[in-house]
Parts: sequence; C-alpha cells; structure tokens
Amino acid sequence: MFQENQLGSSQGGASVSLWLADSLRGAAPAPHVPDWRTRLREWADDVELVPDLGQRIGSLTWFRGLATCFGLCATALYLSPGFQPVPGAPAPLLSDAQFDEVRSQMITPLALGADSGHRMASTDAVQPLRETPERPQIELSAQVGSSDTLARALSRAGISGSDVATVVGMLGNDIAGGVKPGTRLDIVLGRRASRDRPRPLDHLAFRARLDLNVALNRLGGVLSVKRIPIRVDDTPLRIQGVVGDSIYRSARAAGAPPKAVQAFLRVIAQQVDLGSIGAGDRYDLVTEYRRAETGDVEVGELLYAGLTRARGKSINMLKWTNDGRTEWFEASGVGERRGVLSAPVAGRMSSGFGMRRHPILGYTRMHAGIDFAARYGSPIYAVTDGVVSYAGRHGGHGNYVRIQHSNGLATGYAHMSRIAAAPGQRVRQGQVIGYVGSTGLSTGPHLHYELYRNGATVNPLSVKFTTTAQLAGRELAAFRARLAQYQSLRVGLHEDVRQADAASVPARGK
Repeated sequence: MFQENQLGSSQGGASVSLWLADSLRGAAPAPHVPDWRTRLREWADDVELVPDLGQRIGSLTWFRGLATCFGLCATALYLSPGFQPVPGAPAPLLSDAQFDEVRSQMITPLALGADSGHRMASTDAVQPLRETPERPQIELSAQVGSSDTLARALSRAGISGSDVATVVGMLGNDIAGGVKPGTRLDIVLGRRASRDRPRPLDHLAFRARLDLNVALNRLGGVLSVKRIPIRVDDTPLRIQGVVGDSIYRSARAAGAPPKAVQAFLRVIAQQVDLGSIGAGDRYDLVTEYRRAETGDVEVGELLYAGLTRARGKSINMLKWTNDGRTEWFEASGVGERRGVLSAPVAGRMSSGFGMRRHPILGYTRMHAGIDFAARYGSPIYAVTDGVVSYAGRHGGHGNYVRIQHSNGLATGYAHMSRIAAAPGQRVRQGQVIGYVGSTGLSTGPHLHYELYRNGATVNPLSVKFTTTAQLAGRELAAFRARLAQYQSLRVGLHEDVRQADAASVPARGK
C-alpha cells in the first residue's frame, strides 16, 4: 500500500514538473533580433532627413535639412563634367576646286542664281543681268468667293481693268444671275509689252451656269468666247414616305434635300400643329430639281407639299403666283389667310384715337388716328396689301401716303420725312412706303396712322381683318392641272438623268 502511494506520488510530481516547465517556456519566449534592413527602415521613419525648410526655422530638424541640401548641391557640383571644350581634330582645308564645288551647295549663292549639285558655282567673272527674263505665260487658278462677283475675282487674280470689263461685257447675259460661289476660274496671262503694264488675259475658262461652260481665248489680240452647253434635266423631284419618329429624319432618309424638308415643314406648320403628326402619316413633297449631265445638282424652291394623315384632314398645298404675288394655295384654290394688320412702324403708341387737346392748335378736337413715337428716319411699312391712292403733301398731315385696301378699307400715314411710294403703285404687307419725320402740324418726329372704312375714319385698334385669295375660272383650271401634274410625277430621280450620270465626266471649272 505504501509502495503504491509512493509510486503515485512520484508520478504526480513528474507531471507537475512538466507543467511548470511548459508554463515557463510559454511565458518567456526567446527574444527576436531584427535584421539590418528593418533597423534602417525604422531609423529613417524616426528621423526626417528632408524636412520642409520653410517650417520650424532654427530647430535641429531644420539645420539637419539645411545640411542635407548643401551636401546634395556640393555632390552635384563635384560630379559635374565641367565646361572645358572637348578636344577634336580640325577639319582639313579645302582646295580651290573643292571649295567652288561646295559653294554650289550652299544657301548663299542661291540668291545669285547658282545651281546645286556638281555644277560649278558662279565666280567673279559672271556679270549680273540688268533685267531678268519674264515667263511668257502665267497659269493661275482662282475661285469666286461668297458674296463675290466675277469682276472682283478676276481683278484679284491680276487681270487688268480693261480685260475685266471686256469679259463682263461679253458674258453679260450668261452671268446675269451671278456666278456661283466656289466656281473655279482657270486663267492664263500672256506676255506683257513692258514691265509697267499688266499682263493681257490670254485664256479664261469656268462654269458660268449649271447648263453652260464658257472659254475665252485671245486670238490675234482679240478675245473671243466659246460657249459649251451642258444638258440639264429640269424634272421636279418628288419624295414620298411614311413618318417615323421624326418627319424631318424620315424625309432626309428618303433622299429629300435639307432645304426642301425645311420649306415643307414651314408650309405644313401653317395648317396643322407639327406635334400632332404621328408615325404612320405619309408625306409627299415636290421641289425644283435641276440635274446636269456632269452630275451637278441645283435644288430650287419647294413646289408642292402634301400630308396624308391616318387621323384627321389631309393637306395638299401648291405654290402659285396670283396677281403678281406668289403664295401657297390649298387644293381647292383657297390661298393664304393674311391676318391682322401689322404695325406700321417699330415704336410705341404715344396717343390714341378720340377727342384730345391739340398740342399746337390749343383746343380740343377729334384725333382721327393713333400716333407712334419713333426715331427720325425710321422706316414706315404698309400694314397690308393695297394700292397707293395718294402720295404727297397733304395740309396738316405734311408728307402723307394713303393706301386703298379691299373691302372698303384704307390706311393713311402722315408726317413723313420722306415718301417712298408713288400713286398707283401696288404695295405688299411689310413694304417700306416712307420714313418717320415731323412735317405738317407736328411737335416732333412720329407717325400719325389712320384707318378708313368707306371713307370715314375709324379706330385702327378696333379693326382686325384677314384677306384670302380665291382662284376661279381659267386660273383655277390651270392651278388644278399643275396640281395633277405634280401628283402624277414618279417618285425619285428621272431615269434619263441617271443614265446621263453614268456616262458623264465632271466638267473642268466647277
């Protein structure tokens, strides 16, 4: 029994010894020594080697940074390569023959007319020419600019005034509408008689019109012109299609020119709200379209605008000239409605219609119109279409113009400084008929505007009317025939034009 207790005690003591050893080993591990890289990194983090010299001036850190700066500068100066010249072998001297040959390749003798290469340069034995020879001809290529004329373009190219006048006189009818901007001018100037005189025009070629090329040549000292016609197809262009997300994009995708689409939208906008046009509606437009055999194209004015709507009334508008006025008519022959009387002048209304005390006469009397205060010389416009029935001096009205309109209406414009209309002249709405002044019984520049109905003055602000043109008789028959002609056109380009384009060669001078 005793032995067993002793054995158990010995075993328990060994276990305790092992536990104590393990505890001591875990509580005090062996110390870890960092390597030199770690110690250097820790030192660099603790010590600021490159401090900001603008802060903490006078501190130890600042002086350490100053020493570092001076050290870096001294090291850079010490390691610099220096400024002494680098020794090299001198170039060998050239012989006289070699020097003459090298001179021909220099820039300096080029001013004296020498050549480059292996040819010998000029020497002192060469005498300068008194006069340099002129080229017998000079070929030029000019271009007509925007807002330019043929005469100005030729003058800028160096053609004399007499030759310019001759060219313009010979081509008067051919360039009556002006030369298209961007037209190229092929010019050849000949030999001049003396240096103080301009060169004569020997040759000129350009595209005068879409259907005409011209060429001028000097033969026997006299200019002659040769006209080369170009075949042009004038068949109007018809474009049809279905409106998608945008009527503009749909028409452009169908091949309609931008100018025609914009005009089409302006015409349609006068009849319906463009926002009400939806997908599925069909558009139909006809525009002037001139196509030359060279492939050049001129897009003219819009002639017909049609819109077939899935819901709502369809629109058919045709441009027509009636009584000297070009406007858009519906298919029934009803023209545009020209609405409310427009303002006769750009200014504010200073006096109304009715009884008032006259500023000059000094007593109360009827003011049979309205006054507009405006600057002296401001243009005065016709408020609507009509015929001038009177233009001249008219008592207290001073310089006065009266225009007779339809439906027994007439308008009067008084106190003008200058009259720009004549009796019997037909005027349109917005046309200038005179200028603001202070003639007659007037205290200052203004416009006195009157409105007459059947000869009696009425308040101009109380009358609002529209005028509508209505075709009838032969005019209506011709209108409907033109409408049917446009509606029967084939869609797209004419076949003859396409065939001409395939066999054409672009003309020189375009």
